[in-house]
Amino acid sequence: MPVSIDLKAAAHQEMIREGFEPDFPAAVMRELGELSGNTASAATGDASRRDLRALAWSSIDNPESRDLDQVEVAELLPNGDIKVLVGVADVDSLVVAGSALDQHAAHNTTSVYCGVVTYPMLPERLSTDLSSLNKDVDRLAVVIEIVITPDGDVRSHDLYRAILRNGAQLDYPGVGAWLEAAGEPPPKVRSSAGLEQQLRLQDRAAQLLRARRRRDGALELDTIEATPVASAGKVTDLIVRPQNRATQVIENFMIAANTAMAKFLDARGSATIRRVVKVPERWDRIVALAAALGEALPATPDSGALSAFLAKRRTVDPDHFPDLSLAVVKLMGPGVYVLEKPGQRGEGHFGLAVHDYTHSTAPNRRYADLVTQRLLKAVLSGGSPPYGDGALAAIADQCTRMEDAARKVERTCRKQAAAELLAGRIGESFDAIVTGASAKGTFVRTLRPPAEGMVVRGQQGMDVGDKVTVRLVAANPVRGFIDFAR
Repeated sequence: MPVSIDLKAAAHQEMIREGFEPDFPAAVMRELGELSGNTASAATGDASRRDLRALAWSSIDNPESRDLDQVEVAELLPNGDIKVLVGVADVDSLVVAGSALDQHAAHNTTSVYCGVVTYPMLPERLSTDLSSLNKDVDRLAVVIEIVITPDGDVRSHDLYRAILRNGAQLDYPGVGAWLEAAGEPPPKVRSSAGLEQQLRLQDRAAQLLRARRRRDGALELDTIEATPVASAGKVTDLIVRPQNRATQVIENFMIAANTAMAKFLDARGSATIRRVVKVPERWDRIVALAAALGEALPATPDSGALSAFLAKRRTVDPDHFPDLSLAVVKLMGPGVYVLEKPGQRGEGHFGLAVHDYTHSTAPNRRYADLVTQRLLKAVLSGGSPPYGDGALAAIADQCTRMEDAARKVERTCRKQAAAELLAGRIGESFDAIVTGASAKGTFVRTLRPPAEGMVVRGQQGMDVGDKVTVRLVAANPVRGFIDFAR
């Protein structure tokens, strides 16, 4: 009989094991109950906030997302430039620094997505209601304004506080298929006057930014992370959400907004928490991977050369590109948060090929973004910095530590979910791709469903990238182990 597991209970235990507080303390829930409703109504007429409710704001996110941090709107200027406004939920207006809500968020620092269950950084009444940029509701926001030239350069940027209203809550699959001419405009787009033209303009601006970033050496990677689909607590499928034109709109606006935020704060003498991806220490191994594929990379780290190599491999061998991407990601190492003082020249973000970069567009989901929002509001008001350098450095360290813990939890939960799905299919054969071959073992990823496991018999001669047929011989959901034989 197949071994079964309570995936929600397992995820809860894994959260505790990695140092999270998965349950909200009583003090947090008391504060939550005392929060009033729409704070935006009280701010109407506030001269420090611009009233931008008349603009054609919209959001694009996953279909199931309810914690909406970001909305967008674009305007074509007479000189051919495109002005993009990115509105970010003003979470700080509800989560007071030092409160029980804030202290709990400061410990966990991030929402954790376990597939069958999500552990939000903030209680759902906050993150999916009071501070979420939901459709047809007035909300307080921070706006990041970016003016983009026809060459994809950012001509100027500005940041300010505002009141806005999301007019259309859209999703990646529907908008992406339409932008790529693979479908009709989604009903929500057709039913809103001018929204089709607005989204086309946003797509145009995003592609200009994307092309500029690629010329600068930004890396475009495409790793496969399967998300469990569950019904009544049981995993029924594993799905992979592909990148499309809609995800590129949000990704490129997010990167431009985070860069603008970092530059804005630095220019005004504020310390910041920067998001850094260092120059890869194992660049020699990346060079060796390229050489094995008949390509030459320079001996010293060069993001432009790596970007060109990856773009070529995506075209030449799209089936194996996710595995190459994963190898590069592992060799680059994870991103970290660091304190950067004004005027200090930090390491920047190697993968994005930008020097000035922070996290600011997801304050419902990441604590670093909430802290950045507080730093910005202090600058805009002319007030004292809300944090000293020592406090910011400690927050950066905690955010890095808990982000690493979140990756471990999510990875374990994905493995357990995949093993649960396959536990009843022992003896079946699957088409697969070899994703790893070393002294630690030989690993494959099956194509349908996209599950990873170890080849425990017949692995001799297998190498990364080989297409093979394997037979499932064991699946242990408790341990998250999946074993195959050739």
